[in-house]
Amino acid sequence: MAEASTRRRARGGGGAARRAERTAVRIETAKYIERNIPNFEVLNEEALEIIETNAETVLAEVGVNFVDNPAALERWRDAGADVDGERVRLPRGLARELIKTAPSEFTQHARNPEKTVVIGGRNLVLAPVYGPPFVRDAQGGRRYATMDDFNKFVKLAYMSKWLHHSGGTVCEPTDIPVNKRHLDMLMAHMTLSDKPFMGSVTDPARAQDSVEMCEILFGKDFVQNNTVMTSLTNINSPMTFDDVMMGALEVYARNNQACIISPFIVGGAMAPVSVAGTLTQVLAEVMAGVAYSQIIRPGAPAIFGAFVSSIDMNSGAPTFGTPEASHVTYGAGQLARRLGLPYRSAGSFCGSKLPDAQAAYETANSLNMGLTSGVNFMLHSCGWLEGGLVADFEKFVMDADQLGVLHGLAKGVAYDEEAQAMDAIREVGPGGHYLGCAHTQANFKDAFWKTDLLDYKPFETWEEEGARDTRTLATARVDHLLANYQQPQIDPDVKAALDAYVAEKKASMPDAFT
Repeated sequence: MAEASTRRRARGGGGAARRAERTAVRIETAKYIERNIPNFEVLNEEALEIIETNAETVLAEVGVNFVDNPAALERWRDAGADVDGERVRLPRGLARELIKTAPSEFTQHARNPEKTVVIGGRNLVLAPVYGPPFVRDAQGGRRYATMDDFNKFVKLAYMSKWLHHSGGTVCEPTDIPVNKRHLDMLMAHMTLSDKPFMGSVTDPARAQDSVEMCEILFGKDFVQNNTVMTSLTNINSPMTFDDVMMGALEVYARNNQACIISPFIVGGAMAPVSVAGTLTQVLAEVMAGVAYSQIIRPGAPAIFGAFVSSIDMNSGAPTFGTPEASHVTYGAGQLARRLGLPYRSAGSFCGSKLPDAQAAYETANSLNMGLTSGVNFMLHSCGWLEGGLVADFEKFVMDADQLGVLHGLAKGVAYDEEAQAMDAIREVGPGGHYLGCAHTQANFKDAFWKTDLLDYKPFETWEEEGARDTRTLATARVDHLLANYQQPQIDPDVKAALDAYVAEKKASMPDAFT
């Protein structure tokens, strides 16, 4: 009798949740981009073969270091590599053979199935900025990020139509202990949004926490059989794999969750100054990292990552939006496709201190490069400022608006009967106009991309409204989105279980801020 009563309560709760979901305000999210335009290829067949051969030489003769990770060294030895101390040398062909089990595309499930994404193929998934310790807005200026800032960025990402992904460490909440903040960040992604998200990589134990929280959110069996997280595994270029990042990779690969294997390249500092030399090192590092993920679990999803900038030889600071970085990004895309791996690169990169003209130029160069280079997962697609040190609220919504342009460009050019518009040309004839013709009336609502931010009003109207520049308009846009935010529904039992997990984890250890 008690069991039957429990079942009735469960059904009633489910019905209440469904009714609440039906009455909730729906936030529009565009489907991930499916490219209908060609990729730009900067390398010919000869150049590609030279770079691939040289990368195999690097792996076989120079090798890579796996530091403070005896278990990894033993795995490599068992796989057929030559291990000398912490140096691992891979015989030619070994990495490529191991990589064959990694999928060319995979599905990352969101808790809202309508926002599930497919990473790989001709697709492009857009995710926000990742990792800055500082935030900036027009009112408060530049400051250390807090958890409140983090929550606001998650809400903005949820409310942004052209963003497909909630991201990961959108900013680093410095008011929360280092050893506990991953729990709060994951809770924000899981409860303030229903888009896909990323897991923690700052410690293997935190990666395991991420998996366990996802098992509460999605169900343990579902997590083991499906991908519900991506994670960013940076390589300490040149050619060093540390125990922290590799430990996190081991957790995610073992649990069938996706790892972005991404060298951190600043040309002239962590890689050669030449494009071909940099691409050789990038390819060698990625091949070693992806191969290791397949040693952990054959078939685990892995993404070919390339974070690329060059160095300003006067100041030593990284530069963005440069032709050299574009060449590396285009070339890495070709190499990723030849390996049959999804590709991560590009973003709203800039070195500017403010969301100004420099930021706009460099960001536009970087975003368009990402679209045409064949990127499948674009981290940092909005909000990046000051070389990645700052997540800027105004720039977040400025960039997020421009991501709509990428959607429009990716559609390509239609040439069906409706697009040919021959009836309209006949109807209007010489000397007429198209404003009132049937074809215009039927198509005007969807014919052109529409900004939610930029100002196209006549000068007089613009002046009467305060002569607002783009940053001022962006401040108003941030306020509007946050004021209209409504939290997506979540099963109360799941939410309670997540709360209990986080509380127990936090209580099990003292606060640590280093």
